[in-house]
Formats: sequence, structure tokens, C-alpha cells
Amino acid sequence: MTVSDRPLRVIQWATGAVGTEMVTTILDHRPDIQLVGARVYSQAKDGVDLGTLVGRAPIGVPATTDAERILNTDADLVLYAPSFTDLDDVCALLESGKNVATVSFLFHPRRIPEADRRRLAAACQQGNSTIHASGLNPGNLSGVLPLALSGMSRTIDKLTLQERADWSLWESTDITFDGMWFGRPVEDVTPTANDFLSFNTRLFTEQTWFIADTLNAAIDDVSVTLEAVPATKDLQILGHELKAGTTAGQRWNFVGSRRGAPLIEFETLWTVGGEYPSHWPAPEDGWTLTIEGDPSMRTHFLCLASYSRAASVEEHVRAGLIAVAMQVVNAIPAICSAPPGFATMADLPLIRSYTGFGDDLASS
Repeated sequence: MTVSDRPLRVIQWATGAVGTEMVTTILDHRPDIQLVGARVYSQAKDGVDLGTLVGRAPIGVPATTDAERILNTDADLVLYAPSFTDLDDVCALLESGKNVATVSFLFHPRRIPEADRRRLAAACQQGNSTIHASGLNPGNLSGVLPLALSGMSRTIDKLTLQERADWSLWESTDITFDGMWFGRPVEDVTPTANDFLSFNTRLFTEQTWFIADTLNAAIDDVSVTLEAVPATKDLQILGHELKAGTTAGQRWNFVGSRRGAPLIEFETLWTVGGEYPSHWPAPEDGWTLTIEGDPSMRTHFLCLASYSRAASVEEHVRAGLIAVAMQVVNAIPAICSAPPGFATMADLPLIRSYTGFGDDLASS
């Protein structure tokens, strides 16, 4: 879709933790974007002004649980950020002529099931629309950052990204407990044990293929392993009781190999309650990206509220949510200017901060 000098009209789909950061950023910092709709899932939010929902002054945009109403709203782009995704909804949005930016899935459409890919492509063609997905991991740290660093590489032998994180303060406990099955018997937790774990498996498998396809790895397959480890004591996690002996840690490995040699590995070391097994590798908290090659390089990423002032744990958690949200909010103009179809992290131009240091935005 083409854009003009008018503000871009954007709909927010889901107003959870990440969606709230998207909305407040637009209201506080983005005069080039106009919020024109909001899709919510809770009856308590239905009809409530979007500004009110995120702790700002009313903006005259009532949230709605009615997806059809959203489809009939004129907009340039939908920020799609639900915890649980629906391909039917995304295709309907694209068919209606709205671009879609998501932090939830579809990071590498080339490697999703062919029927789904055809549906999405047809929806983009019908609506003359574009879809883009990014975030942190999967997203920037397993997509954009490796590609950026590869610009300093002559050759690459192996790429590894390790993520170490404790989920204890993640407010979306429906994901932690109902989705990821923390607190369930360790023998129950497998890569395909429920719909959400299967979904998570597909996301990281696709992201592994994304790096392989973009950097000419020509891998043969992606293997997936998961080790669930038990809690050593009873834990209380945001009002949920996690019994000793049930799952308190998950180590996932997604490995892309060529002729038996591992070339790309994404490893996640996820725990709750500070339960960290002694036999696991022990990288620093955050994300550690290592590229072995000519030359070899390593970078560590940790997103915090501040490195220079005292901040609460809650502020540090929120900082991560902001980082997820900004990767797609800052990409909105580029997505709206992109050709119809799939615009991956390898296709869009460099996405940078719109606000930056905030000086004299009007003349920029």
C-alpha cells in the first residue's frame, strides 16, 4: 500500500502487555500515526476508550470485541499482538486491505505449511497488503542482529544464540502455565505436548530456517530437543503455586545441520523461581550471539530499564516489553511502503528509532 503525508491510520489488535506499550508509544511519541481502532478480548474492555485502557486521556476510539467491526474500519495497518494467534483473523485483515505487523508469529512465511503460505499470499494479493513479523526472539536478536553482524563476516562456520531468562515476573501467566506448562510433570512437557508448545516449536524452527535461507547455509533439517527439569521446592509465581518436582526449567535446542554438521543453533534456557540446573550451560542472563567464522565475533544483549539509575524489577521487565513493541512500531512506515506480500526482517530497510534523542522532531 502507498502512503501519503497524512498520519498513518493504525488499529491495535490486543491490548496486553506488549500491546499497551505499542499504544502508549504512539500516543506519546508518534504524531505521524493515528490510532483508529482497537480489538480486545475481554468484555470488561469492550467499549472502553483505548486511551483509558492504557492509562492515558480518552482519544475517542472505543475498544471492541467485535472483529467484524475492526475489519470494516478504514486503516493502513494493524498491530497484531495477541498471546494466541489466529491465521483466519490475519488473512481477513490482509484481504480487507490492511497491512499487518505482528510480534506473535509468521517470522519466515517461506517455511510455514504450504497451504497457510498460499492463503496468506492470496490474502495479500486480494487486499494489496503486506505482512511483517518481528520482535526479540524470535525476531531482532535471532534475525536482524545476526544479519547485521554478518556484514562484517567473510565466511561463517557456525552461528549460536543462547537466551537465558527467568519467567517468574512475566505477567502473562496464561502463557507460562497454560501454554508453556511450567508446573506440570516434567515427563508431560515435550515440544508437541499441547497446541502452544507445538506453536513455540514451529516459531523457532522457522527462525532457524530463516537464518539458514538468508545466509546460504543450505541446511538439511532442523532438530528440536527439550529438557524439562523439576523444581527443588514449592514456588509461588504471581499467584500460582508450582509444586516441588514439577517443571521449573526448560532447555530448548533448535539446531540446523548440513550433512550432519550443526551450523545454526538457537538455545533457550528458561526457568522460574530462580531454579537453574547446575548441569546446564551458564551464559549471562539475556542473549549471547556467537558467530564462528572469519572473523569470529560475539555480542551479549541485555535489555534493562536503566544502567545508570536504580530501577525496580518491574521496570526492568517492562523494558523488555518495550523492546518487543518498538521493533514493529518503528517499522510501521516501512511496512506501509513495502510491496504487497511478505516483508521479512531481511526485506525491510534498517529499522531505527523514530524519536531517537527527541530533539526537534518537527524539522526532521
